[in-house]
Amino acid sequence: MVVDAAWLTDAGYSTSLRSQYVAAGWLERPARGAYRAPSGELSWETVLASLQHLMRRSLHVGGRSALELHGYGPNLAPGAPASVVVYSDEPLPTWLHQLPDMPRFEARTIAPLFPTEGPSSTADTVASLDTTARYPLLVAVPERAWLELLADVPHRITFEMADAIGDGLRTLRPALLQRLLETVKSVKARRLALWFADRHAQPWRERLDRDRIDLGTGNRTLAPKGRLDPTYRITYPRGLDASG
Repeated sequence: MVVDAAWLTDAGYSTSLRSQYVAAGWLERPARGAYRAPSGELSWETVLASLQHLMRRSLHVGGRSALELHGYGPNLAPGAPASVVVYSDEPLPTWLHQLPDMPRFEARTIAPLFPTEGPSSTADTVASLDTTARYPLLVAVPERAWLELLADVPHRITFEMADAIGDGLRTLRPALLQRLLETVKSVKARRLALWFADRHAQPWRERLDRDRIDLGTGNRTLAPKGRLDPTYRITYPRGLDASG
């Protein structure tokens, strides 16, 4: 596990004492401001679990990364991913980006996407998942992660990647997805969720109450020179269509 200098100070380890421990080999500094007991290879899962469980940071793995951890994702390569999407309403610590041999940590802000309280809040839609870390990692449930991913289309996530992942989401829970679709603050994510559901004829789509899902007004240009879907009023790449 990893802790920062502030955590050690609160635990009674002064700056001079920390320096002595590092010099004696009792502590190591994988990055400036971060400390750990000398041990084996440090994984990104352990780093994030340390932030969540030891340093009490309010953050979770979300979007594409959460879906991959849940087993959804096309052609997943073995080993560490190239990047990990982390949702937090406070800046990620600087030392996190300085750790060697780590994926890139992509920061996202929670508040603009989901309310902080209520049935779709983080507390109700983020769950512990056993990984290689000593402690379970807090990860968005698939239904929330899917909407987090769709909010990233098309600037951070391509239509094609969303399409490949969305094709496999056949076991999403319609009651939870309904709740999230009603409260997610991104109209784009709502429209895309229903568009992909129709495209792939997902079995849960007929159990959604679409009258309770506000799709806003006006068109959304998500694919320049693409086709306009008349139902959801989004443009999509000409290589795709809503019928799968």
